[in-house]
Amino acid sequence: MPHTLAKNLSLIAAIDLGSNSFHMVVAKAHHTEIRILERLGEKVQLAAGIDEARMLSEEAMVRGLECLKRFAQLINGMPAGAVRIVGTNALREARNRNEFIQRAETILGHPVEVISGREEARLIYLGVSHTLADTPGKRLVADIGGGSTEFIIGQRFEPLLRESLQMGCVSFTQRYFRDGKITPARYAQAYTAARLELMSIENALHRLTWDEAIGSSGTIRAIGAAIKAAGLGNGEVNAEGLAWVKRKLFKLGEADKIDFDGVKPDRRAIFPAGMAILEAIFDALELQRMDHCDGALREGVLFDLLGRHHHEDVRERTLNSLMERYHVDQGQAARVERKALHAFDQVAKAWGLEEGNWRDLLGWAAKIHEIGLDIAHYHYHKHGAYLIEHSDLSGFSREDQQMMALLVRGHRRNIPKDKFAELGDEGVKLLRLCVLLRFAILFHHIRGTQQMPKVQLQASDNSLDVAFPAGWLEQNQLTQADFANEAEWLARVNFVLSVR
Repeated sequence: MPHTLAKNLSLIAAIDLGSNSFHMVVAKAHHTEIRILERLGEKVQLAAGIDEARMLSEEAMVRGLECLKRFAQLINGMPAGAVRIVGTNALREARNRNEFIQRAETILGHPVEVISGREEARLIYLGVSHTLADTPGKRLVADIGGGSTEFIIGQRFEPLLRESLQMGCVSFTQRYFRDGKITPARYAQAYTAARLELMSIENALHRLTWDEAIGSSGTIRAIGAAIKAAGLGNGEVNAEGLAWVKRKLFKLGEADKIDFDGVKPDRRAIFPAGMAILEAIFDALELQRMDHCDGALREGVLFDLLGRHHHEDVRERTLNSLMERYHVDQGQAARVERKALHAFDQVAKAWGLEEGNWRDLLGWAAKIHEIGLDIAHYHYHKHGAYLIEHSDLSGFSREDQQMMALLVRGHRRNIPKDKFAELGDEGVKLLRLCVLLRFAILFHHIRGTQQMPKVQLQASDNSLDVAFPAGWLEQNQLTQADFANEAEWLARVNFVLSVR
């Protein structure tokens, strides 16, 4: 369900479909500033509904959907692109996530994006950096979620390192504290599991160093509140306070008996798991103090949305970096992009492509369609598709990457029609984009060494008519042969290409 950005943003909203809680913020946007008008959050514990086969239960889906019905009232009538909804670890993990996403989109009227762990980390850092004072030093940011924990080292507004680990307060509760019993042995198991996860990133974090440590999750806020209530701090988390909270947990013995000031009743069950993870972080990274910040993923989503509106789109920087890394012929990429977008503008209405971000998708794919050449010429379209689908591309959702990958996979030779068919109605539109991309690439087959003529395009359901100036094709037989071959390739997917 691609979307387009609202032309005049006034009210904007972000919804974070987290593994533990769903959160929404509504804000008023003015130039590059945001004023929060409304915050909503509900415990849904989506991750608790994922079984060993990675299937999300109907019960968990209903919990989430009932919450979204309440959220929907606040965004009712907001234009496409003014609302961004992101799903995190639970939806990354659930094999049947599409069922939940379709039902959620029906309720909300806006697309749901499932983002990667590193993209989640980028957005968390964006939210934190816009919430705290702008200082020159480096920050370590940790966010303990329901199913994953994100780590970022950044300076000012720029993340320098982004990591996401498979450990969270809901998933660890399910694994180590399912019945609510808190024992030293169970706590040690959870702590050790977290330390093992951290081993994969702790050296990289230490190499970069940092000047202050910030925690951006409810777990860290709750632990800081418990430490403050004990008179051992002012809301920050410190090593002495962690040790005191752990001893108190062992004395209590059951999650239901947790009575720390500042810890809400609905957080008691997941509190021990969050404590074990946070203590492991303190020990692995040799921390003495971590301060809490209210800004997090949802605020980052708002600022990212605002940046797109003000032409500060991280996605463009990501693609430019990708092109440099894989030594793309930038002149050819620009020629193909211009021609593809010019063709799009001629046929968008006839092909039902005016609503949504279809034009953006086509432009992005045109920019990077040749990245696979840096691997090998043979099957370079397949190499390129793999790189696009499996790279961490800042600013892009998983769906964006899958669609771009499919366009690049299908830009030459045989079109994988089954892959397009799997996408239903969106697959039909994506196939039309693929036809336009292939047209633009063939049009510039000679790579800028010849002045190309203006052409007129007309489209109907499964056909494209391309009109060259009279006599031009007869005088340029390579182009004529290219398009004759292309008509045969497109016929295999029941598409008619007429060139005259």
